[in-house]
Amino acid sequence: MSKQKPAATPSLFETDDRSPPSRFPLPADLDPSWHAALAAETTRPYWEALQEFVAVERKHHEVYPAAPDVYNAFRYTPLDRVKVLLLGQDPYPGAGQAHGLSFSVRPGVRLPGSLRNIFQELHDDLGIPPAKHGYLASWARQGVLLLNACLTVRAGSPNSHAGRGWETFTDAAIAAVNRLRRPIVFLLWGAYAQRKARLIDESRHVVIKSAHPSPLSASNGFFGSRPFSRVNDALSRSNQTPIDWRLPETAAGPS
Repeated sequence: MSKQKPAATPSLFETDDRSPPSRFPLPADLDPSWHAALAAETTRPYWEALQEFVAVERKHHEVYPAAPDVYNAFRYTPLDRVKVLLLGQDPYPGAGQAHGLSFSVRPGVRLPGSLRNIFQELHDDLGIPPAKHGYLASWARQGVLLLNACLTVRAGSPNSHAGRGWETFTDAAIAAVNRLRRPIVFLLWGAYAQRKARLIDESRHVVIKSAHPSPLSASNGFFGSRPFSRVNDALSRSNQTPIDWRLPETAAGPS
């Protein structure tokens, strides 16, 4: 009589394979950990309506970021490598700025005000001189999920794609990060991001809150908040490698 094999332990990222196929699946090149966590979202009614809305917007308006870049936060930082989640509201609405990572801009693009303030606080906190570029991919590759709550925006119109469904999708991503077994550090800058604290188990994870780095609010609680050293202290306490917040002297383009 052959021995029975023990039942397989359920995967942290396991989903129900019985869901019907989506008309608008996630990009195939996303890490399997994100597919397992988020694929079910693409079969829900809001998702189809959202994708059709974005398609119509692209037909009639300039929309940022470009379609191939919309999911870059998930490409650069697989779910099973997330150590920090830095939440933004929606992509930069200026030409050439947004490329799918919150607060980041492509190499050669002039720094937006929020990013200049981030670099000032980084210098004041850790003594790191401001970088000559705003391409934050090296942070993302170390495990900093640079996620916007909305993943697209109409050119020149901040928050123009709010309330269309992206927030439901990215709330699911935040919830997936919250389910990770190791302690995660959540950076919530500004009132909008801080409302997402309801998705986070603060008994297991570290939540660092401050004012937003926007020029309109940075002087009211962002400057002096020391988020970068606080993140690294929290990671060290949980035996995780701290983030090297220094950006490369010369920014390598997207890979």
